[in-house]
Amino acid sequence: MSRRTLGAYILRVNVELELTQRTRLILVSLAVDALLGDPRWFPHPAKLTGRLALRLEALTRKHIANERLAGFATATAVILSSGLVTFACTRAARLIHPRLGQAAQILVFWTAIAPRDLADHALAVHRALVRGDLDAARTLVGRMVGRDVAELGPPEVVRAAVESVAENTVDGVTSPLFYAFVGGPVGAAVFKAISTLDSTFGYRNERYLKFGWASARADDIANYIPARGSLGAFVLAAAVLRRRARRALQVALRDGSKHASPNSGLAEAAMAGALGVQLGGPLKRGGETIQLPTLGDPDHPLEPGHIRQAVALMAATTVVWTALLCMGTRVLARLM
Repeated sequence: MSRRTLGAYILRVNVELELTQRTRLILVSLAVDALLGDPRWFPHPAKLTGRLALRLEALTRKHIANERLAGFATATAVILSSGLVTFACTRAARLIHPRLGQAAQILVFWTAIAPRDLADHALAVHRALVRGDLDAARTLVGRMVGRDVAELGPPEVVRAAVESVAENTVDGVTSPLFYAFVGGPVGAAVFKAISTLDSTFGYRNERYLKFGWASARADDIANYIPARGSLGAFVLAAAVLRRRARRALQVALRDGSKHASPNSGLAEAAMAGALGVQLGGPLKRGGETIQLPTLGDPDHPLEPGHIRQAVALMAATTVVWTALLCMGTRVLARLM
């Protein structure tokens, strides 16, 4: 065997081992998330990222007159710092001890992926509706969505919760999983930073319409591939749960592009099709009524049980998407 061939073989073995270990650590992080969720006492990196973003906003607005440029500078600084800090911390932990390095990676993956937290929030709304406590249901769903909830009736509360579960199936589950498999802890952390930037600055109001442009576009770009790839996982999950899988795909392709977000629209339309309900339509935000396009068809009236069904579809999609990514990683490792 020549030296060049030996070098290529060693590289291939190292890459395969790295990908295999990464897959195992991601699976462990999903198990940790299923057991612990997102404890409120834990200093979640997203909270720290949000605080950093707000401090940088004040700094860049003060020194850069152009709002779009100031927003771009803020977004770039937050994304780069998240990636560099994650790389440095996981690398340092690995140098101290391999086990500590693995624990650091699991921690990053766990904080980036949030199916349990999403399910907990949605099911809390469901329980409040079932016991007839509309005020509590409004308060709880208000923690999930950025709209006025004081006047929502039970069907509107259900709609808000189901839409949030659908949207966050991409933002909080399938996209971070994709970047965890593709880019490791740094990839997961960078995506989480982009998602946090969008939730901090990605509003179409007077303050952030220009400043938040870069953050919103970065989120659209980062979610583009995972949103489309995980649509297939969602359809498969719907088939496994004996929901309307074919209708989910049909409605996603028909109505997904109506949504203001090129990615959330696919998820929400697919959810509407699978459940046989209509999502979208008017909502109030900041006291103003906003007319949004409808997604899906009103085959069934919205009721609390649809929240549980949406959570079940999110959980099944998580399992299917993870399995697909594991298989893809294994194939990639063998091709290297």
